[in-house]
Amino acid sequence: MGALLSLPLLAVPSIGTLAGCLGSCCGAAACSALCSACGKCQNSIATRIAYAMIFLVNSIVSWVMLTPWAIKKLEHLTLDYFPVTCLGAQCYGFVAVHRINFALGLFHFILALLLVGVNSSKHPRAALQNGYWGPKIIAWLTLVVLTFLIPEGFFIVWGNYFSMIGAVLFLLLGLILLVDLAHSWAETCLEKIEFNDSGIWRGILIGSTLGMYIGSLVLTILMYVFFGGRDCSTNLVWITINILLVITVSCISVHPTVQYYNSQAGLAQSAMVAIYCTYLTMSAVSMEPDDKHCNPLIRARGTRSASIVIGAIITMLTLAYTTTRAATQGVALGQSNNNGYNLVDDGEPLVTTEPSRKQMRADALRAAVNSGVLPASALDDDSDDEESSGGRYDDERAETQYPYTWFHIIFLLATAWVATLLTMQVESDLEGDFAPVGRTYAASWVKVVSAWVCYVLYSWTLVAPALFPDRFP
Repeated sequence: MGALLSLPLLAVPSIGTLAGCLGSCCGAAACSALCSACGKCQNSIATRIAYAMIFLVNSIVSWVMLTPWAIKKLEHLTLDYFPVTCLGAQCYGFVAVHRINFALGLFHFILALLLVGVNSSKHPRAALQNGYWGPKIIAWLTLVVLTFLIPEGFFIVWGNYFSMIGAVLFLLLGLILLVDLAHSWAETCLEKIEFNDSGIWRGILIGSTLGMYIGSLVLTILMYVFFGGRDCSTNLVWITINILLVITVSCISVHPTVQYYNSQAGLAQSAMVAIYCTYLTMSAVSMEPDDKHCNPLIRARGTRSASIVIGAIITMLTLAYTTTRAATQGVALGQSNNNGYNLVDDGEPLVTTEPSRKQMRADALRAAVNSGVLPASALDDDSDDEESSGGRYDDERAETQYPYTWFHIIFLLATAWVATLLTMQVESDLEGDFAPVGRTYAASWVKVVSAWVCYVLYSWTLVAPALFPDRFP
């Protein structure tokens, strides 16, 4: 772990050598200290932070291995006496990126299988999710090393076909979750306004809606000014289509027919979809190559390497955050956790498996808290659910905060997206020490098409109740 974390410091040989030694010697201690610090917060939050950090480190190492920069630095540290090769082939580039991400994806796939059916932290296999961090990190690094013993032909097929499919699925799931977030946000505000007659929530709803529409308008004007030159017809088409789609979905959301079948539909959801899709469009035009002189950001850059490094790290941080958020939102995609109960037509729970005494006790406490008989702190005072010796607060004693298997499947798909994003490069981008992330026409098209698909998904959620009223009571 320490060696992986020291890769970005190899730019300065002396610092890289010192950091590598310290990282290798103190890697286990650093991980232990991090877990101890995370132990002060809720168990599920600490676990998600840990997996996000692993994903972040894996993504940064993948990006570094895209060019021979890291390999040259490692060879320089050995005074060029030990050339670094992988079965006689180069250890960087397209195949190396897919090797590293395949290893992490396989790691999450194995955990997804092992955690099927785990519904609380009291389950014997729950420790595989929330503990054993040392063995899990060793297993992950071992898988990374073993992938470099697999012939290149396997990863060429994997990267060109299977990884691409996983990347598309990851993007689609992210868009679905965004649309669900838009509806959930508006419905939450409306419930607060309806039941509490809250002027604060009314102001939040109106202010956020106006703010997001104004933000979309400002971004659109900036795109026309800076990226809509005379010879930039593709950019002009993308920007114009986006603003037309914003107007279209906004009109659909307030159409009388849509309002009749879904009174909670409105401009609040449309504003969130509009600002996100406008951001995707601006990201597409600002990250495309400058071969047609349509991207002034590239020409205005000062230090190319520093700009690329900062952009790559920000991209990886964003990916780590969004992946972790998406992985814990299984309910939006039909995931549920009812602790052994199924719902019948009248909404009452039907017992399909006999609950344990602990589960029955927890359900009774929860019912008492919900009815107001007991305070919420009663759930934390359960004598059967004491804090661990390390002082970590376990918020998953009664049930998990998110589906564990679904969590790892999302991370599996995210590794495919990272590998695909990093390997969508043109040859001119690979000439320097560092490769820019996503600065290709292919990546720009992916973002633009994703925005269009998001508009379609959101529009479908608006018109579906009117088209199929029997399915949406």
